[in-house]
Amino acid sequence: MEKSLRNKIAIFCALGASTSFSLNDAIIKLLSPEYPLHQIVLTRSVIAITITLSIFVQYEGGFSKLKTGRPFLHIFRGLAIVCANVAFFAGLAIIPIGTAVSIFFVAPLLITIFSAIFLKEHVNLVRWVLLIIGLGGVFLIVQPGTTQFQWAYLLPVLAAICYAITNTLTRSVGLTESASALSFYIQIMFLVVSGTMSLVLWDGSYNISTNQSIDFLTRGWKTPTGIALVFFPLIGICTALAGFLVSQAYRYGEAGLVTPFEYTALVLSIFWGYLIWGEIPGIVSALGMLLILGSGVYVLFLEAKLDIRIGILRKLKTIWQRFSL
Repeated sequence: MEKSLRNKIAIFCALGASTSFSLNDAIIKLLSPEYPLHQIVLTRSVIAITITLSIFVQYEGGFSKLKTGRPFLHIFRGLAIVCANVAFFAGLAIIPIGTAVSIFFVAPLLITIFSAIFLKEHVNLVRWVLLIIGLGGVFLIVQPGTTQFQWAYLLPVLAAICYAITNTLTRSVGLTESASALSFYIQIMFLVVSGTMSLVLWDGSYNISTNQSIDFLTRGWKTPTGIALVFFPLIGICTALAGFLVSQAYRYGEAGLVTPFEYTALVLSIFWGYLIWGEIPGIVSALGMLLILGSGVYVLFLEAKLDIRIGILRKLKTIWQRFSL
């Protein structure tokens, strides 16, 4: 396949994944005033894991791809992404969707730092400066110490930290595990956690708080009606499709080409916020979004350049070994 065609497929898949993720966020925010998060996540996970097992696992070669010698790492990685989702969607129940997604996109910067701490990867001065710029963007959006500050703004920050931990672990476990296995075990953890929460919170007897985020987490199950009958299966489809398209994007295209298009999710979240809820970011928040966007994309660009250099060095080493035999 020609490189230009592979790049086009990669871009298409990246845009499709961003659209699916963004649509998933918008639907969950729409459902948040009426249905509990554990019910939404459990339904989503059942549908997503069904699609993963019946389509994507088969696409990668069958159930043998799900075998793993590192179950505890998968469990820890799954718990981290579950915490990221719970924190993000709990915040999404209160704050504007564009604001929540913007804060969450500080995660690529945190991944760089966690990789340095836990994986002993080298982080140069430029990346530290970009981290400071990105965190400055978060402060502009959150505005701690002002009348604009809400504690709910810290929930997407917590989600970004948990997501960064997940992806740091992925850099380690992803070397030996298939993409379908990584997706499968995450969905298993979603099923276990959301299923347990549903059993405990089924009747809503623990729902005693008037806080929107806590109410979203603890209210009892409710039978879907009306448009929710469409929304519930749709978020499961979006979740499975987004995971597949992301893996395909990086399969066909280089990281430097693909990653900037993932940030279209930020643009789409602002679009959904305006279209559905009439949310318009203020000037200060918009500046913070730009700082996070710019620093995040540039970090990903630097990482892509590093990957290219490593690839070239590996090829030169292989050529040298062949000629030295």
